[in-house]
Amino acid sequence: MVLPPRLLDAFPALFVLLWSTGFIGAKYGLPYADPLAFLVARYVLVIAALSVLAWAGKAVWETNPKQLFHLMVAGLLLQATYLGGVFVAISHGLPAGLTSLIVGLQPLLTALFAGILLGETVRRYQWVGIATGLLGVILVLAEKAGAGATHSFGWEAVIPALCALLGITFGTLYQKRFCSHFDLRTGSVVQFVPSLLVTGLFVPVIGEWRIEWTGDFIFALGWLVIVLSLGAISLLNLLIRHQGATNVTSLFYLTPAVTTLIAWLLFDEWLTLLQWFGMALTMLGVWLVRRVPPVVRA
Repeated sequence: MVLPPRLLDAFPALFVLLWSTGFIGAKYGLPYADPLAFLVARYVLVIAALSVLAWAGKAVWETNPKQLFHLMVAGLLLQATYLGGVFVAISHGLPAGLTSLIVGLQPLLTALFAGILLGETVRRYQWVGIATGLLGVILVLAEKAGAGATHSFGWEAVIPALCALLGITFGTLYQKRFCSHFDLRTGSVVQFVPSLLVTGLFVPVIGEWRIEWTGDFIFALGWLVIVLSLGAISLLNLLIRHQGATNVTSLFYLTPAVTTLIAWLLFDEWLTLLQWFGMALTMLGVWLVRRVPPVVRA
């Protein structure tokens, strides 16, 4: 399917806005559910919705075993690892804005590993950007006490966010290299099914089967299913397909500021002056890494 250029031009801004609300939706619904049980419910609904769309649209299902394997691996990284890490981090008290900031380091890791997977060379100023971005994150996390006691968190919240960062980074690179072109309906089902199975297995190991079906939880779940899993993730797949992994990753540095502003409006989560400075340093570092196209080795 060929998309109009104007529509493609609008996708990045729309993606940043929708992607930022994912952290908000998770925080909004997590008081009423175990994080992994929350994700299991989300995956079930997403798989059902996509399957109906695939059936109604007579979509073609992938039958090549190798391609199916690549789709499942990408799905486990982009869904189970990334979303699982984000939900667990927020459930352990990591503010939505800071969770978005850590995950927003993806372009920095992409620059580090793109040489191995995509044959790209990291330039000198990009190394400066990587160092600047990491310094910014250190400042934000070191100033956590300034956010107030109600927003305190420890390494049990930071480590899952770092796992989410690794998941979204390697998932994007893996999908771009091995399976960037697939039907968004059937291919997404293939990606979500193994994520559902793996997440379900981990629920009794690190959590519990707890869901309180309140109005707030149902709203959060519906938002994450319709707007994020069907909307934002489809946009992500389209952007990976049309713009490539290296361009797509640059969008993630915009989400921390957007998420923080929304979290302030809804949850009174705010940052200290030093944390804002650290966030600005991180965004500057990511901009340095992504400001020009990478060099591809012959």
